Amino acid sequence: MSSKSFSEKHEPGAVLSPLIRHQIENHLQNGELWCASAFKIAKALDVSADQVGKTADLMNVRLARCQLGIFGFGPRKKIVQPVDSPIEGLEDAIRAALIEQRLPCRAAWDIARKFKVAKMTVSGVCETIGIKIRPCQLGAF
Repeated sequence: MSSKSFSEKHEPGAVLSPLIRHQIENHLQNGELWCASAFKIAKALDVSADQVGKTADLMNVRLARCQLGIFGFGPRKKIVQPVDSPIEGLEDAIRAALIEQRLPCRAAWDIARKFKVAKMTVSGVCETIGIKIRPCQLGAF
C-alpha cells in the first residue's frame, strides 16, 4: 500500500464494491494491482475498467505495470521508449484520434489492435512525436 491517498481523487463518501475489492485483493502483487490484472477483473466481473480503478483508489492500492509502459515500473516510473513509426499510417492514426492534443488510452489500445502492433509500439510512437496519452482507462492519470 502507498502512503498517498488515492481515494482523494473521488467524491467524499464514495462506496467501493465488495466484489471488486475481493478480486483486487486476490490479484495484488507486492501490494500493487497490475494494469493487466485490473482488466482481467473488469472482464471477469463484467464491469468497466474505471470501476476497478476507482475501487483500487478507494482501497488505496497503487496501480502498476501500465500496458502502455507509462507508469508503475519501480524507480524508473515508465518504461516506454521513443520509437520511429515502423508501420505506414500509424502516426496518422494516432494524430487522427487525438482529443485536446492527447491520445486517450482506449484509443491507443484500439490503434494497436487495428495495426496489429504491441500497445507499447503505439505509446513509443507517441513518445517520439511528443503526444501525451490521457486519460487512462483505469483513472490512474
